[in-house]
Amino acid sequence: MTLGLDDEALVACVACGLCLPHCPTYRVTGLEIASPRGRIAAMRAVQSDAAAIGVEFETAMEECVQCRACEAACPSGVPFGQLMEGARAALYRDHPRGHSSIRRVLEWFGYRVVLPRRWLLQTLTWPLLAAQRLHLVPRRFGVSRISVPSLLRPLPGAAPLHADVILFTGCVMNAWQRDVHRDALRVMRAAGAVPAVSDRRASCCGALHLHAGRADEARALARRVIVHLPGDEPIVVDSAGCGAAMKDYGTLLGTPEAAAFAARVCDFSEWLVARPPLDLVVSGRSVVVQDPCHLQHVQHAADAVHGVLARAYAVVGTDDDGLCCGAGGVYAAAQPRLAGEIRDRKVAAIRAAAGDASVLVASANPGCAMHLGAAGLDVRHPAELLADALMDSTP
Repeated sequence: MTLGLDDEALVACVACGLCLPHCPTYRVTGLEIASPRGRIAAMRAVQSDAAAIGVEFETAMEECVQCRACEAACPSGVPFGQLMEGARAALYRDHPRGHSSIRRVLEWFGYRVVLPRRWLLQTLTWPLLAAQRLHLVPRRFGVSRISVPSLLRPLPGAAPLHADVILFTGCVMNAWQRDVHRDALRVMRAAGAVPAVSDRRASCCGALHLHAGRADEARALARRVIVHLPGDEPIVVDSAGCGAAMKDYGTLLGTPEAAAFAARVCDFSEWLVARPPLDLVVSGRSVVVQDPCHLQHVQHAADAVHGVLARAYAVVGTDDDGLCCGAGGVYAAAQPRLAGEIRDRKVAAIRAAAGDASVLVASANPGCAMHLGAAGLDVRHPAELLADALMDSTP
């Protein structure tokens, strides 16, 4: 089979090795096949040399976190993210993977049934909440503590006709971390905006599907989001992974409409840092900022988080060059061993930066927050920290 990848992109890698220190899976395994250049060499072998697809190739593709740190380090500008997404799409389409029947059923149910239907995800959240209260959900799963009042209360967005900005609420985050949206809206109003929340039909952005190789499903979800978020108002996204995917809709769909939509998308902190300064109370607390990979390497907006938080907190960065935390969408669930080893390095870097076991961590991505929270860290979204620091404490 051919992977259908861009040959010029494949041969652009000169195997210089500058990416190796930035690759989390290479860092924890030391294996060449677990590095960006090793994975690209494997892709070339399949596409150009007609090498057979075996377990080693499939494993190498699946064990990539897709953090895209290698792209930032690459002097040749190799679009590794596009190559990995293309390889996974080809495997999903043409080469059924050797997963267990249970995993295939769970993936079908999650990707095809639940995520595109926000009402169903919210309905299924209630038994999850009950399981949490009965202590049946292991902490290592990293699921945020779900609040009954938060689930019952609608988000306080303005009517779309009167709004000048839209907060994209998504699917999983809308069900499990709705209070982050609530705080984001509060901060946006304090910044002088009139925010609305996204249409409930524009729920899942397709990021998780794209990472899993389900490209056609991702495109269908992207088209649905675009249709149900018309207009020209900025679209603010408080999930780094979702924002990265939505900013790339122009490439994903290849239409002028998609490119125009993508130009409206901005990260919450990216939008906020361009506004007049908020009236904040200086907290006196230190915050270690964990830069989510898709905010740092794809959106190139990580500096905005540091900027907005520095107005109320003593901001501290980690000394690990932004190494991935190992969350990677559903990576922590699909590859728990590797995700755990990658996270151990990140937690050590965070604790070293703070010099305090009771460290407060800021993360602009829900998956990172849950993954690090499962390791015992107190992780908050920048919107939550800023809402706490507002001089006007009215919710």
